[in-house]
Amino acid sequence: MGVLSGLKPEPVFHFFEEICNIPHGSGNEKQLSDYIRDFADKRGLNCIQDELNNIIITKPASVGYESEEPVILQGHMDMVAVKEPDLNMDMSKDPLTLERDKDLVRARGTSLGGDDGIAVAYSLALLDSHDIPHPPLEVILTVGEEVGMDGAKAIDVSMLKGRRMLNLDNEEEGVLLVSCAGGARADCKLPVALEKRRGIVLDIEAGGLMGGHSGAEIDKEGGNSNCLMGRALEALSAKTSAALISLKGGAADNAIPILTGASVVVEESEVMDCLDIMAGLEKDLQTELSVKDPGVYLTVKNSDDIAKKCAAGHGVKTETDYVNCLTKDSMKKAAAFIMAMPNGVQAMSSDVEGLVETSLNLGIMELTDEALLLGFSIRSSLQSAKEALIKKLEAICTLAGADIKIRGDYPGWAYRQKSPLRDKMVRIYEEMYGKKPRVEAIHAGLECGMILDKIEDLDCVSYGPDMKNIHTTNEVLSISSVNRVWEYLLEILKRK
Repeated sequence: MGVLSGLKPEPVFHFFEEICNIPHGSGNEKQLSDYIRDFADKRGLNCIQDELNNIIITKPASVGYESEEPVILQGHMDMVAVKEPDLNMDMSKDPLTLERDKDLVRARGTSLGGDDGIAVAYSLALLDSHDIPHPPLEVILTVGEEVGMDGAKAIDVSMLKGRRMLNLDNEEEGVLLVSCAGGARADCKLPVALEKRRGIVLDIEAGGLMGGHSGAEIDKEGGNSNCLMGRALEALSAKTSAALISLKGGAADNAIPILTGASVVVEESEVMDCLDIMAGLEKDLQTELSVKDPGVYLTVKNSDDIAKKCAAGHGVKTETDYVNCLTKDSMKKAAAFIMAMPNGVQAMSSDVEGLVETSLNLGIMELTDEALLLGFSIRSSLQSAKEALIKKLEAICTLAGADIKIRGDYPGWAYRQKSPLRDKMVRIYEEMYGKKPRVEAIHAGLECGMILDKIEDLDCVSYGPDMKNIHTTNEVLSISSVNRVWEYLLEILKRK
């Protein structure tokens, strides 16, 4: 018996649990793709699996619906795979550990992957059914959505006949999405110079943040642990001889980072200065983020023990080997580079109240022996604004002597004035629930824009069940909402 056994709708939760037992972080979707292909083969369904492991499955109409136009169901297989720092688990190999908490499903210590495993589960449940009325179904399940929509960009959909598409990649029940931002990824690489030094090694950690999806939560303007660490490094480089040994933060460029760690080497005489600088900056951050991220911290590990030794006059110097660290000039340049980079909301929409127009998220930060690496997710509902922001990053990199590569560029999804699918879904929702759904645009990216470029006159709407804190270890999925959205989906397919 699975953890989700007995939940309604049973077929959906059955397949969702099956999916959670198969590792499927971005770039690691082959095992799940093979599972879906085998699923289709066993049921005699026409299935195409391309070289990237994208899947297309078609199913004939049920009796009485043969003359209806096909409906496309679309979602993505990959998830943002993040885990708690101290969790002993390999998300590229190990299954998720599911837990139920009243109306919620979560994964212990990791992200859940409801984004977008629930779309796969809905699709498989429909394809597996024998008694659900439906028109011809064409199911598109892509890979690499979370890292630039690579699967949607490359997939061949020329064989499909449908011109109505239900994208199942929304995280708020009762909201029909009809437009989204375009985006891109930026990888910045600042060369660094190293030297060998001896001294006291201090381990610094910035964390305690809420984080979240960089498209859905960026407007909350909470803390970004990579940016907080940048402030710490700038303060140290300005007032001490501290030099960076290691640096790593963030799990994905489209997830607002919640934890960043660094190690620096300092002279023994400067240890207390460093501790004071970090304590002062932590106090400032706790004031700045007292509402948005009340748990924020910036600490030097074992700082109390170090301070006590210094106060007692015993010293903290140890006879350790020389360590590789940044030179003084390279340290200052690296800290300045992080500080100069923009982050967060850059502009709000002038057309839609409360909608972010343009933003970027410093999701990845890492120091190697050769370079400081920064990874950004860029979003905008205006192509020109997106291009201008990319030009700004390129300009900063040019001034700093850094390289920059843009990848995963994807188009936005423009609002369609006349949408029979949208009108039908609004009407059905109002009949079922006695109220109108919200029809909205979002700042997060969806694959609709990419697929619209491939299928002429495609009419799209995106929706899905309630999920919270996606792309984080606090991600949860509402059980009752999954059931309501399933019933809504069945009614949409049933109506001719």
